[in-house]
Amino acid sequence: MTISDIAKLAGVSSAAVSRYLNGGPLSEQKRAVIQAVVEKTGYSPDTAAQTLRTGKVRQVGVIVPSISSQSVGQITSGIAAELGARRYLMLLADTELDEQMELEYLTALQRNHVAGIILLGYDSSPQLCKALKDCRVPVVVTGQRFADLPCVYNDDRAAARDLTRKMLEHGRKNIVYIGGSEQDAATGIARRQGVQDALREAGLNADGLPRAYCAAFSMEEGHRCMEELLARCPQLDGVVCVTDTVAFGALRVLRDAGRKVGQDVGLAGIGDNWAGKVVEPGLTTIRFYQRQVGQEAARMLLQSLEHTGPDAAPVRQTTLGYTLVERGSL
Repeated sequence: MTISDIAKLAGVSSAAVSRYLNGGPLSEQKRAVIQAVVEKTGYSPDTAAQTLRTGKVRQVGVIVPSISSQSVGQITSGIAAELGARRYLMLLADTELDEQMELEYLTALQRNHVAGIILLGYDSSPQLCKALKDCRVPVVVTGQRFADLPCVYNDDRAAARDLTRKMLEHGRKNIVYIGGSEQDAATGIARRQGVQDALREAGLNADGLPRAYCAAFSMEEGHRCMEELLARCPQLDGVVCVTDTVAFGALRVLRDAGRKVGQDVGLAGIGDNWAGKVVEPGLTTIRFYQRQVGQEAARMLLQSLEHTGPDAAPVRQTTLGYTLVERGSL
């Protein structure tokens, strides 16, 4: 099948089919007719030939820290939806939290001539900052803030502060925190600072906040950290966790120790994992709008690809909101 064949079957011009395939302007009626023919015939344009003909690469690299993460899945779903609507392909690279692999993927994607890169950031090492600055293609970062780069991120500090305030409202005074690596400015530093902000506002010892750090956002690490904090602070009556998955591990330890979550001790996480709705008691959490993060990041990248030179759009950094979801665990 060729573009001409598709045009004849759809009853439109070859130019209209070309605009459809390249994400150009087209009436909804023509777009629907062409789409129906493309789906019926299974037509797929030759990417290499398309690139030679138009001079445009229609592939975007997306680098993620862990493909098994629920939030990563939501973000990439948003990215894929926006890219697909504009006829771009998404090339997914999973670093498995390996900093060196992240740098290697940045280089490899540029060598494979992607139009741009979206990085789901989890650290801000000097090596990564330099690599991003030296990128030859447009880059958008989610989850972290980098100077002079388009970024989309959540307000982690405010979210953790509001979550801790809510726990304090339930009368919890001896609050501990299970956090992540402070190599991660967002989930590591900002969320811990948010907890301390709320304690400081309440006149409590924020600097002395008892805390333990997870090597990974897993139930196993939540279990280990909760055991450590219970041994150090047997009088604790509130636990704020860096993620919901970590909180599920802490929940098991508290139960085994005879603590009644929601009565003797409050427990909260961040992320609104689906399992938080079915555990007993339900887990109080922060809901971030991760699919929208992915959609906004893709829109930023597409805008930078379509507006270059004197018409280049200014660098935007966008913070998205959140919702505190209160369930029975406080």
